[in-house]
Amino acid sequence: MRIVSAAEAVAGIRSGQQIFLHSGAATPSVLLDALVARAPELEDVRVVHLHCEGPAPHLAPAMAGHFRHRALFIGANARKAIEEGRAEYLPVFLSDIPNLFLRGQLPLDAALVNVSLPDAHGFCSLGTSVDVALPAVRAARRVIAQLNRSMPRTLGDGFIHVDAIELGVEVDVPPCDHRVAELGDGERRIGELIADLVPDGATLQMGIGAIPAAVGLSLVGAGKKDLGIHSEMFTDVVVDLVERGVVTGARKELNRGKIVSAFMMGTQRLYRFVHDNPAVEMRPADYTNDSAVIRRFRRMVAVNSAPSRST
Repeated sequence: MRIVSAAEAVAGIRSGQQIFLHSGAATPSVLLDALVARAPELEDVRVVHLHCEGPAPHLAPAMAGHFRHRALFIGANARKAIEEGRAEYLPVFLSDIPNLFLRGQLPLDAALVNVSLPDAHGFCSLGTSVDVALPAVRAARRVIAQLNRSMPRTLGDGFIHVDAIELGVEVDVPPCDHRVAELGDGERRIGELIADLVPDGATLQMGIGAIPAAVGLSLVGAGKKDLGIHSEMFTDVVVDLVERGVVTGARKELNRGKIVSAFMMGTQRLYRFVHDNPAVEMRPADYTNDSAVIRRFRRMVAVNSAPSRST
């Protein structure tokens, strides 16, 4: 691994190449900004990622022709680009994405990732997003990394060694904050109704937004016991449930005692909680979202939300 500037790190990206961008709260904003600064000299660079937090400058209308986003999950900042035909959506199960990379069906010329500083053994953690980033790193022809002093070191199956990184850029940029809006009376009542359906010892999958947050709040008030977490993602609400003794994972049929997830999004409080925390086990999406794994839980409860639409 060579330590270089951000501009030097992305100087080797060429027109027509396909690159992976680390996603969610781990969006490598310094590398992305440096790449976008090269837009006038680049054409048809395909950028593959799940949703990414932050301003997403590569999705701006002025970037059409220079960058084309291939969305594996449509984030809010990508919707307009997709609607206008400046980006495209690849419909796929999250659990199937790793094999698209590993089998070369979605080849990657480079992976741009945001990792923790190397430990004493030379391993960097993918931090807040392991999901499809780990297989992307393993499949990409070259790996370019932000070595981020502020990225939490999460445990589990989400480490890459410095020998796998070609170019590193030293930064100190906290993972993106994602805050849930204040809960209204409607969300709170829905949360109470759902919490009443959750049995003690259940394993939870919880999405993001007001409804999952309201359910988490209600689970505390309902006095639920020994709940576990097996979820593609989690937020600050899980920290609340752990600190109140509601989530222990003591009755999980698999990965007992562990909070298992592929990525997380929340506040800096969440990122401090997961740093070097052996109770949190990060795994790629082909494990967290594998139906063969999920059906091993006898009391699995999934809590998600969907936008309402007036008729």
